[in-house]
Amino acid sequence: MEDKVRLTDPKALRAYAHPTRMALAGLLRREGPLTATRAAELTGESVASCSYHLRILAKYGLAEEAEPGGPGREKPWRATAQFTDWPGYSEDPAVAEAAQSLTLAVAENYFHRMARAQEARGELPREWQEAERFTDSTLYLTPQELAELGERIDALVREYTGRATDPVLRPAGARRVPYLQIAFVEPEPPRDPGGTR
Repeated sequence: MEDKVRLTDPKALRAYAHPTRMALAGLLRREGPLTATRAAELTGESVASCSYHLRILAKYGLAEEAEPGGPGREKPWRATAQFTDWPGYSEDPAVAEAAQSLTLAVAENYFHRMARAQEARGELPREWQEAERFTDSTLYLTPQELAELGERIDALVREYTGRATDPVLRPAGARRVPYLQIAFVEPEPPRDPGGTR
């Protein structure tokens, strides 16, 4: 499996923004090769729906048939990469619009997942509840400083990413933890007619 697949085609960006396809791509990355039948069991979608969405993921390079192939819906599929990447900026308006729509879809997906985790967190042992992070900071940064901060955090996170694909690297008691990095520029408040804020 490659480390990352980069989507730049507006059609691919819009295709990946579908919640079922995002869920299937995640399952393929975590669970390994899956048939449409097994994907349906894990997602609650129909087998026909999973089969269709797996073919769409394959069309845009996010999934592929695994060997050995089975017949029809028993054909196993695998992810082509551990992560999906797309432009944060593009001169092409079609790419920019599709990328923005995908970013919004991913944010909504994570919001729902986080809300479900918060509802169930009381069932976690105390050590996990105390270790979880839910905090924010407001920083005043230049674009260069924000990019450098992201690179430093990425370097720290990379120390643990190998565990996603190699269970031998996971220490006892390790669990899957989505770790989100979100930084956005706060819109400026409107100026009053006197020119002050």
